[in-house]
Amino acid sequence: MNYECVFVMPAYNEAGCIEKVVLSWLAQGKKLFASNFRLIVVNDGSRDNTGDILNKLQATEPNLTVVHQENQGHGAALLHAYRKSLEFSPKYVFHVDSDDQFITDDFSKLWARRSESRFILGHRIQRQDAFHRLVITQILRSVLFVVFGTWILDSNIPFRLIEGNTLKAYLAALPQDIFAPNIFLAVMAAKNGERLLNIPIHHESRKTGTVSIMRLKLLKVCIRSVKELILFRMNLSKEGHAACVKKEV
Repeated sequence: MNYECVFVMPAYNEAGCIEKVVLSWLAQGKKLFASNFRLIVVNDGSRDNTGDILNKLQATEPNLTVVHQENQGHGAALLHAYRKSLEFSPKYVFHVDSDDQFITDDFSKLWARRSESRFILGHRIQRQDAFHRLVITQILRSVLFVVFGTWILDSNIPFRLIEGNTLKAYLAALPQDIFAPNIFLAVMAAKNGERLLNIPIHHESRKTGTVSIMRLKLLKVCIRSVKELILFRMNLSKEGHAACVKKEV
């Protein structure tokens, strides 16, 4: 079956909110697509009972697919979810995180403008994260401009709508074992001339769960991501082109 849209959602230690989040996104999917959608949740080796809750939900929700993996980090879980989504031949793939910081109705803002772009990003109107995370986002934005000549408001936002064939092509061109695949995907889209749109959405403070990357570790992985981006840019220069995949995906 070819699904109209597949939602993908990494999860780690979200027992306090995962049932609410999953049920709210399933309700959103049913409202817009009836049964012609799928929600894929990848449980990234949670140490609490997130996995048990997801298994119980899957037993009663036919539109839910749960995948369990050993803890490998958010990026690896997201890549697993993206690749799993392609098994359902989706027209569109939508990524949202499981931390209950986003509002389901904001999805309609992206969905309503899908004819304008194959790769649409949300933009957090008022981001409810710690100060150091906001600073790192500003640094990353500047790095992407210097290295790739692209100005992306929130390249790593976990609220994005991607046309299915476009995602498939970008994943095939993605470097292996990268920490933050969403950043690379956004760069690919920008370099291929997609209108990212940066649609304003709401962002709420985290009330439950575990922040998987704390302050010092976040700085380290930011440095790692910058190194990966620079290496990626150097490889593109060696290949003699700036875009990552052909425009005709």
